[in-house]
Amino acid sequence: MNYNKVNNEVLSSLIGFIGLENVKTDGATLEKYSYDETPHGLRALPEVVLKPENTEQVSRILSLAEQNRIPVTFRGQGTGLSLGAVPTSGGMLVSFERMNRILEVDEDNLMAVVEAGVVLQDLRREVEKRGLFYPADPGERTSMVGGNVGTNAGGMNCVKYGKVRDYVLGLEAVLPSGKILNLGGKVVKRSTGYELIHLIIGSEGTLAAVTKVTLKLIKLPSLFITLYVPFNTLQGAIKSVSEILRDRITPTAIEFVERDVILETENRIGKKMPNHDSEAYLIIRLDGDNDSLLYDEGEKISGVCLRNGAVDVLVADTKESQNNIWDIRSAFYEGIVKNKDVEVIDTAVPRSKIPEFILEVKNISSRYGVRILCFGHAGDGNIHIHPQRNDLSVEEWSKKLPKIMEEVYRTSKAYGGTISGEHGIGLAKKKYLQIGLDEEQIRIMKEIKKIFDPNNILNPNKIFDIDDSTELVR
Repeated sequence: MNYNKVNNEVLSSLIGFIGLENVKTDGATLEKYSYDETPHGLRALPEVVLKPENTEQVSRILSLAEQNRIPVTFRGQGTGLSLGAVPTSGGMLVSFERMNRILEVDEDNLMAVVEAGVVLQDLRREVEKRGLFYPADPGERTSMVGGNVGTNAGGMNCVKYGKVRDYVLGLEAVLPSGKILNLGGKVVKRSTGYELIHLIIGSEGTLAAVTKVTLKLIKLPSLFITLYVPFNTLQGAIKSVSEILRDRITPTAIEFVERDVILETENRIGKKMPNHDSEAYLIIRLDGDNDSLLYDEGEKISGVCLRNGAVDVLVADTKESQNNIWDIRSAFYEGIVKNKDVEVIDTAVPRSKIPEFILEVKNISSRYGVRILCFGHAGDGNIHIHPQRNDLSVEEWSKKLPKIMEEVYRTSKAYGGTISGEHGIGLAKKKYLQIGLDEEQIRIMKEIKKIFDPNNILNPNKIFDIDDSTELVR
């Protein structure tokens, strides 16, 4: 794809739009914005980092980029795990860190209106002061709302509350032309033409710049308890999940994890789980407002787990004990990935297929002689799979890893699953997209991309490739 460079004339215009202090071209800043959290991932320098303060400034930036055919990459906190915010074509990188205002918490309509750069934990803190709850929980509490929308982020609460898509009622988005779209709003029902909101959610910054989001809130539950359940076998743990859901019990979260993940995380962060000697664990959170009903559900879940070989069921009902468990759970990724040669795979399969799927992943591990650790959101079938290099030579690792990844993705597809449950495709999974989607689906997606972004300046090279046949539109 042929793009133009950010020349002095363009820089001068950008400085006029957003101020000299918000137009960064120094090497240290460009390096800081050249990567995301993908382990050992690609780094690519933008030509300029831009920090707009409002939608009008974003509009002017994109219009200038479109007129000059300069690529634009959008970035929140850079916590993504698919190389989605890496500026592989150079050009402009637009950071939303200054667009971080919670514009409104509407207690009457149970909604919040926020800018794209609002940090998730700040939003939660603000609405919880008012007895309200934003349930979507991607796990990375320092991520930004705009990035969550871009990947349709999931996380631990999906089993009961769903993904980010289920809470987005309105979007303000800017097209490459600079035109501003105001989609949806505070109504909870709409049946008026195509729902463009849902094209933009999960589009990973390839269709438009999300600048403002209207989010649905719910009443904050007054009670939370956590069950920490050790098992002697992984199969017993996963079988329990199917039975819990079949009994129409809906916990807030059901996480499963292998012992080695817990041990490595404990060593990394210096905190200890109540038990770390069993082969596998379920971590189950329940919430509600009725003490007796909540503990009744806990008893039913305990019964299911014990019937399937649970060693014990440990109940955490104080805030301190629960926070300790969930803090460690939130650090699993850091515990097994940081400073190691590890790959990140986030497949999702039907919940009933989790036992068979994990067994096949372990078979793949044995066939290739590569250690693979698993944990994830058992309640919604989203499995995090981490092949580790360990003692393999770089040459062996380089030969085996692509084969392992392809086998895992094909196995997920064979079980009725998908190649990404929540991290998105970005650049990291682009070459595997044809495993997850058929040719016609990809063709339609490319056509949609061309309608929104005819010159392919928005986050190019991500999800799929677009040919260079489109002429510059002026």
